[in-house]
Amino acid sequence: MEIEKNMLNFTVGPVMSDSAVRAIGAEQVPYFRTAEFSEIMFENERLMCKFADAPEDSRVAFITGSGTASMEAAVMNVLGSADKAIVVNGGSFGERFVELCHIHQIEHTEIHLDFCQPLKREHLEPLSGKGYTALLVNMGETSTGVLYDMPMISEFCKSNHLLLIVDAISTFLADPFSMRDLEADVMITGSQKALACPPGVSLIVLSPRALERVHASETRCMYLNLKDALKNGERGQTPFTPAVGTLLQIHRRLLDIEKNGGVAAEVKRMSELASDFRSRIGSLPLELASPSPSNAVTSLHPTTASAYDIFTVLKDEYHIWICPNGGTLRDSIFRVGHLGALTKEDNTVLINAMSDMQRRGII
Repeated sequence: MEIEKNMLNFTVGPVMSDSAVRAIGAEQVPYFRTAEFSEIMFENERLMCKFADAPEDSRVAFITGSGTASMEAAVMNVLGSADKAIVVNGGSFGERFVELCHIHQIEHTEIHLDFCQPLKREHLEPLSGKGYTALLVNMGETSTGVLYDMPMISEFCKSNHLLLIVDAISTFLADPFSMRDLEADVMITGSQKALACPPGVSLIVLSPRALERVHASETRCMYLNLKDALKNGERGQTPFTPAVGTLLQIHRRLLDIEKNGGVAAEVKRMSELASDFRSRIGSLPLELASPSPSNAVTSLHPTTASAYDIFTVLKDEYHIWICPNGGTLRDSIFRVGHLGALTKEDNTVLINAMSDMQRRGII
């Protein structure tokens, strides 16, 4: 069975790439142990620090692996046996941070939130002054579409002198974020989200405070050892063979973002796409599932049909991908992404398809 290639993609990763990024993917992958490739990597690091608004002397590690690889690298290289962490768990990816703390024997307390429940100050206040050293959070919980209140989290971390480790895999370039303002120590993102490149590379931006932790760590791992990654980064290289083509595509995207107005313009574009979609679905039997959605994704609860059936019909009959949910949410929630090279005209195509399904009695 062949996978349909000419699909309109409203998932949250991989997302629609523009023609310039796709053209690089069609080229021969070059040899990478060269001065020319190193210069590209230096520019990738400079632009990532700029777009994350990272403090001076921050560094970037480029990991050939999915976002989870960088989540694990951050836990095992930045935290250690002396740490006591708070982990916000509001969905599948919060649960992943919890699992990583278990695996790497990091003492931790889990703030468990119900589906689509926002994090509030009363969740954090009982943990104030209790000897914690770090807080781990998925800024946007991709499995639910919830965007957490990062200024509130930052205020709590500052008052308790906590390291702040942020998975911004879905929210980087989609929602406002400044490492400097939030005093975040680690920011993680991935190539296949708002960077709109193929999957395969995740990126870790590390503040000077996080870098001190990395250099003092005794990580017992070869592939995810950030000391090695950063040492090789000093010469614009990686310790092992990276996803060369994807790094070249990331370079193209970063240059285009800078040329087209920077982070503010990207966030504005995605905010407008999300707002346009949400404002035009009022006549459909769909309810917004999240009270505080990210610009990256809209979670929807259909009131008259199975969410998974809607996903299947859109895929098979209308050639449109949306994001299904699994487990107990399989039939009650689906997600519509707003990342990548999408337009308001694409929103119209999806809304028209769902309106046609409503006319046919499918939803």
